[in-house]
Amino acid sequence: MEATQLLKGVLDAAVLAVVQRDDGYGYDVVRRLRDAGLEEVGDASVYGTLRRLYAAGALSTYVVPSEDGPHRKYYSITPSGEELLEQQRADWQRFSSILTQLILPGAAATRRFEAAKGAGA
Repeated sequence: MEATQLLKGVLDAAVLAVVQRDDGYGYDVVRRLRDAGLEEVGDASVYGTLRRLYAAGALSTYVVPSEDGPHRKYYSITPSGEELLEQQRADWQRFSSILTQLILPGAAATRRFEAAKGAGA
């Protein structure tokens, strides 16, 4: 499966996580996502995600003047965004656990063994 297809479903969580660590302006968020290993993330996708999360109240903005060029609009996470990110983290844990069981050889058998061991079998 193409990484860009996988990324579409988790871009909100990735952007919120990056901004939670440190406020950032649009291209800074793109750069940090790419530095984290999401090299295929598109500028337009990230900028659209930032705008959508801002409109939903998950992010707030503030402007920082620049002596070297135009002012930059920084994004920061809001309490609503923190709650959304926590929910997305829980969803991701549940989803990735299920998918791991489905696609990795032996993962389901290992889980059954661990469950049986925990039940005293």
